[in-house]
Amino acid sequence: MTDRIESPHDSDAWAHACAEDLAAEKARRKAQYGAQPGTAAEELRRLFDTVAERFAGPATRVAGAAAAGAATSAAQEMARQFVVTARQATEALVERNPELFDHLAAAKEELVAAYRAAVQRDEARWTKDEPDGGAERIDLD
Repeated sequence: MTDRIESPHDSDAWAHACAEDLAAEKARRKAQYGAQPGTAAEELRRLFDTVAERFAGPATRVAGAAAAGAATSAAQEMARQFVVTARQATEALVERNPELFDHLAAAKEELVAAYRAAVQRDEARWTKDEPDGGAERIDLD
């Protein structure tokens, strides 16, 4: 027998302690290594935010300058509008298929591994210690 009295909150105590430990470990790693990349969808959102900020920043600085031409402002506005439209389309895609970008990122890694496997032997042959790099000579005469 145990001296412990069961309560409805005991089942959550372990989960709560684990969550606290995980949060503390994440904070420690963030302090030590900096912010870790998020999911592929979060990283894409950050990319769009950064690009949008880049287009918004120069447009507001240049708008006040007397030398700014109408063509420059129009091009910047078109680029900014393109980024906004692309972000909206991506957001809709992420909302409907939240795991899509994670799968695409994983597929990229597999494709890179497959490429390496395919060319590794040939690459070693091409870079032998031969004067011509192991390439075949073709006489054009």
